[in-house]
Amino acid sequence: MPRIHFQQQLATLKDKLLAMAALAQQSLELSVEAFLTRDAALCDHVLDIEQAINAAERDVDEMAYELFAKEQPMAVDLRFLMAVLRINGDLERIGDQAANTVKQCRALMEVEPNGANPADLPGDIGGMGAIARRMIRNAVRALLDADPARAEQVLTMDDDIDRLNRDSQAALLGAMQQQPDCTDLALSSIIVCRNLERSADHATNIAEDVIFWVRGSDVRHTFSASEQGAVAAA
Repeated sequence: MPRIHFQQQLATLKDKLLAMAALAQQSLELSVEAFLTRDAALCDHVLDIEQAINAAERDVDEMAYELFAKEQPMAVDLRFLMAVLRINGDLERIGDQAANTVKQCRALMEVEPNGANPADLPGDIGGMGAIARRMIRNAVRALLDADPARAEQVLTMDDDIDRLNRDSQAALLGAMQQQPDCTDLALSSIIVCRNLERSADHATNIAEDVIFWVRGSDVRHTFSASEQGAVAAA
């Protein structure tokens, strides 16, 4: 009976983490929309979601630490709780990145209330947002299904958003040189690109933790596909 109760508690903890993941996904998607459309109401909504994510993080941490202390888990259950604590932190940071994005939007609206939209500049913030959302969605699905193969797919997508981030930042720097009057907008767009790239990094971390939980394999700090190619060419 105690063992059954422990497994039920683990299932409850997983549900809490998945609910938090849904909030993180929503915050990232809405933050990109808010920035691209200069939508003040959406900015406020994203900041409200961030507060809910922060509360959820505290709740998940508290429950996980309590299970550590009371149950002294071993093997796969121990790995699951370790993964939960790390994933919890990554989800909270995705919420932080979304909040940073809408803060950039708010600052722009104060400086340039009738200025151009970021979508009018070069760079592909929308495309980066789509990749980051897909990475987070797949990482969360891998967590839900205990599916390391799906988690591995997330790892392969990291190079795509890194490349798009480099291309977008280069294009935005070029726009600043050619159109000095758009400097504030371009700088904010560069920061948002970086926020999205970091959100994708957190999705990668989540995928790595799913692999650790299910297989017991630590795949952190391994070479990406592009890094392996660079080493081979050296």
